[in-house]
Amino acid sequence: MLEGVFADPVALHAGLRPEAEVCRDLVSGRSWTYRQFDQDIQRAVAVLQSEGIGAGDRVAVLARNSVSQVIVQQAVMRLGAIFVPLNWRLSPPELARLLADCTPRLLYTDDPLPAMPPGCRAVSLDALAKNLDSQTPAPRPPTPSGLDPCIILYTSGTSGVPKGVLLTRQFLMATAVNFSVLGEVDTGDTFLCDSPMFHVIGIVTQIWPPLLRGGRFLVSPGFEAEKTNERLGDARLGITHYFCVPQMAEALRHAPNFAPQHWTRLKALFTGGAPNPPAHIRWWLDQGVLMVDGYGMTETGTTLGMPLSRPLLRDKAGAVGLAGPLTSVRLVDPADRDVPDGTPGELLVRGPNVTPGYWNRPEERTRCFTDDGWIRTGDIGRRDGDGFIAIVDRCKDMFISGGENVSPVEVEAALIEHPGVREVAVIGMADPQWGEVGCAFVVEAPGWTLDPEILTQHCQASLARYKIPKVFHVVEALPRTGSGKVQKHLLRRQATTAPALT
Repeated sequence: MLEGVFADPVALHAGLRPEAEVCRDLVSGRSWTYRQFDQDIQRAVAVLQSEGIGAGDRVAVLARNSVSQVIVQQAVMRLGAIFVPLNWRLSPPELARLLADCTPRLLYTDDPLPAMPPGCRAVSLDALAKNLDSQTPAPRPPTPSGLDPCIILYTSGTSGVPKGVLLTRQFLMATAVNFSVLGEVDTGDTFLCDSPMFHVIGIVTQIWPPLLRGGRFLVSPGFEAEKTNERLGDARLGITHYFCVPQMAEALRHAPNFAPQHWTRLKALFTGGAPNPPAHIRWWLDQGVLMVDGYGMTETGTTLGMPLSRPLLRDKAGAVGLAGPLTSVRLVDPADRDVPDGTPGELLVRGPNVTPGYWNRPEERTRCFTDDGWIRTGDIGRRDGDGFIAIVDRCKDMFISGGENVSPVEVEAALIEHPGVREVAVIGMADPQWGEVGCAFVVEAPGWTLDPEILTQHCQASLARYKIPKVFHVVEALPRTGSGKVQKHLLRRQATTAPALT
């Protein structure tokens, strides 16, 4: 287990490299050395103690990305309390339900307040940041157990029902080790952090690998394609690692200032959180950018990753790679028997990077884990002869048409190859003849007008007839969560009411 291994990387590097820069706020321009960052965290510990926060208490944050939010997270963790970053894109009733579920004692926010649960007090995050300099750092508390929860992350709710996933210090460290090895993270590396900190990419994957290695991270309030392009090309920032969901990568390439030839320090553009079509990966390689896809979940952190090898990335485009060094994976059939290479099976994961369970939902732990401790991801994977795994689809998204299994991810990958398709999502819908048929929601590329015949003919070149969607809808945008995942449960509702292309 990892509860005693470099359990506090900030404190470690405050001793090893006290004057090295650890982070910078890209709006204010303020930067912190490891020594300053460590001291500000201890000042925040003192503030939290004065508010009566102790082990096990929840402290929520409702705010855009900032270094201040990371300071609060680190301080909460040092106290043995639990940090709860909330999705500021949610409506007040949705936020109120999450607050009622996690019952925090404090809510740091400068946003309009949702309904507050009893015993919770709102505090200005901006005021905390401004007043830290005048606060005396607290004595360093004893290091809490690495097995106790230190973060609750609410899932993005692609099924419409968010769950509070428990993350431990062990989880954070294991994810940092996994990504650092798979992503070739070194001490001098710099991460750009603009994925939202209410998501596992934002609060864990962007932050913990550079902290573990003594590198640095740059924080922006959020993703804006043109600003991100500008920052990736700024040699003074020296960004080596950028992690985003595929939708964000698409926004970068379509922004007017897209110029990857200036991304001279970038080792790779890392993607995860949603399927990344092979055509997109090959396109980025043609632009001179290593697009490195991987696999993880809120429940498992960084799990699988591709190597930073141009030939392998091109040859195995569509794969999400090999398991990180602290992770074990299996592909199993419905009876939990391991499947041979080339055969689809559900991906099971075990290791110190796996959540111990869900806040207030012990029944979810029972449902999602095997008796011997493997978490069921609900994702279907296929392993090739070299051990590389590709995600075929979500168990719940696959459908049966005329007795044949159909993977929406496979159909989406075929449709996205058409130059007129900017984005696409495929679902199964009821059909009296075939049981279920494919229904595709397409966002057209600029200058294109698509019709079912064009799209059907395109699919015929690479898909069996039963896999080709029978219904097509052209939409302006796909419904997505705050982390960029397509909300297919909303598309299923829309499929019954939206007019189809004819």
